[in-house]
Amino acid sequence: MRSLAPPVALTMGEPAGIAAEITLKAWLALRNTGSPFFVLQDFDHLSDAAGALSLSVPVISISRSDEASEAFNEGLPVMSVPLKAPVAVGRPDPRNASSVVDAIRLATEMAASGPAAALVTNPIQKSALYEIGFCFPGHTEFLEHLAGPGHRATMMLASEQLKVIPVSIHEPLSAAVSGISTAKIVEVARAADAGLRRDFGMERPRLAIAGLNPHAGEQGSMGREEIDVIMPAIETLGREGIDAHGPFPPDTMFTARSRAGYDAAICMYHDQALIPIKTLDVDGGVNVTLGLPFVRTSPDHGTALDIAGKGIADPGSLVAAMRMAIRIAGHRGKGFGE
Repeated sequence: MRSLAPPVALTMGEPAGIAAEITLKAWLALRNTGSPFFVLQDFDHLSDAAGALSLSVPVISISRSDEASEAFNEGLPVMSVPLKAPVAVGRPDPRNASSVVDAIRLATEMAASGPAAALVTNPIQKSALYEIGFCFPGHTEFLEHLAGPGHRATMMLASEQLKVIPVSIHEPLSAAVSGISTAKIVEVARAADAGLRRDFGMERPRLAIAGLNPHAGEQGSMGREEIDVIMPAIETLGREGIDAHGPFPPDTMFTARSRAGYDAAICMYHDQALIPIKTLDVDGGVNVTLGLPFVRTSPDHGTALDIAGKGIADPGSLVAAMRMAIRIAGHRGKGFGE
């Protein structure tokens, strides 16, 4: 089955981690679905990985993204981004970091300009990138930079059971708590509302706003952030026509009964958002970046250096990220059906 839509661009991720393995396994899972993708990766590294892992995946070299749709049923299309040094499994090499960044830049350009329907990013080892001067806390902030002025990236984690958007992401907990403000909550909730409408087809998303303190502050007896910071944000959102309610106690708002009452949860900090979604669906969760002029998703896990090369990596989250990218691309009119 050949898709009429442009293919999805997948980045190489950390070469010493599980990215090559889950990429190969994702092709095995998706090859007959009419959902083509290509990977920006070192051709020889990926071909060697397929052999070492005993995965029957033909690797096909392409020079243009439009060749991927034709080649996809026969093998995994690879647009080669050469590595600078041999890969030692489980041991990131800063000499290869520039290739990792180049793959992200090139894939982003194609997703933004049309040759790719969407961007899916494999996990990166940020410590290796920092050694070559990479100055961004993570993918989300780097992609916001690449998108240019006027675009504000917002991280959402999504699964079939739950969608969560943290107000703060890659910063220490102490800084996240001290940095919570009414304006920041309003900004993130606006982005969530707009993203859920545009990318998920929701007419009026229902947002549940989490509290910060135990029992959501219990009327101020356990902290006043709910009264002084969070409630004013909810009131502002209501005046703007955004369906936002709360603040809800975080220890009970993620039960099945509570989740039935909202479409997405706005959480005050990183782990408040990620712990529940990873507990509910560690293999099916997807990182979705809202607010960009192109579609971007990624698997909801890291480089897994400890199991790299062992053949036991689960591609489930990457496959889910591919499928969600295609679904969002369809909502944005990129040519995919539902």
